[in-house]
Amino acid sequence: MDKKAYIIKIEQLNKWFDDFHVLIDINLNVSSGEILVICGPSGSGKSTLIRCMNNLEVYQKGSLIVDGIYVGDNLKDIQKIRTEVGMVFQHFNLFPHLTVLDNLTLGPRWTKNIPLKEAKDMAMHYLEKVKIPEKFNSYPGQLSGGQQQRVAIARSLCMRPKIILFDEPTSALDPEMVKEVLDVMIDLAKEGMTMLVVSHEMGFAKQVAHRVMFMDQGQIIEQNRPEEFFNNPKEERTKLFLSQII
Repeated sequence: MDKKAYIIKIEQLNKWFDDFHVLIDINLNVSSGEILVICGPSGSGKSTLIRCMNNLEVYQKGSLIVDGIYVGDNLKDIQKIRTEVGMVFQHFNLFPHLTVLDNLTLGPRWTKNIPLKEAKDMAMHYLEKVKIPEKFNSYPGQLSGGQQQRVAIARSLCMRPKIILFDEPTSALDPEMVKEVLDVMIDLAKEGMTMLVVSHEMGFAKQVAHRVMFMDQGQIIEQNRPEEFFNNPKEERTKLFLSQII
């Protein structure tokens, strides 16, 4: 990837939850258009790291720059980052009392002042992209888990982000629904979207990722191109992890 086009720059990032040191001296650069898959055991700091990138979690030490904006306590900067950095959660986080169309148009209308008709047209465009345009008038409770997650991805796309963060997007799904969500993510990757994906879907990582990163106990243990990461891991901790999940 082009080192001059880093869209995320992280230096010596540290975060604590009370006395628990959850992120320890994280250094990471992500290029524009890169697909980075982050794996590791539960509690290793993966989700906390990506949540720091749009200020859902506040770090205590170090430097984090997203698309040229320093992520700190400036509210205007935080607002700008959140319009440029989409987030797809493990449990969808859709508003249950709103239709699919209303879920998708809410953000663009309120944060970007996009007129209703334009927001609806854009929402339908992205529902087509995730292959469920017929569900525009349904409520989240009427959809399968895989459909809800595809709506969540469409909702993120409606903000026209430069980066999308995925926090274990398939872990809450029944196995037969996983593929339909991964297929949408693969299509996004082909279009050049910058994506950071916390996931144990190693097939997806092998097929799509430019880089795979393994974390444990708040640290980056190893990172490499997929073929090297899976076929020739350097660290014993990485080898143990891969032997348990593959």
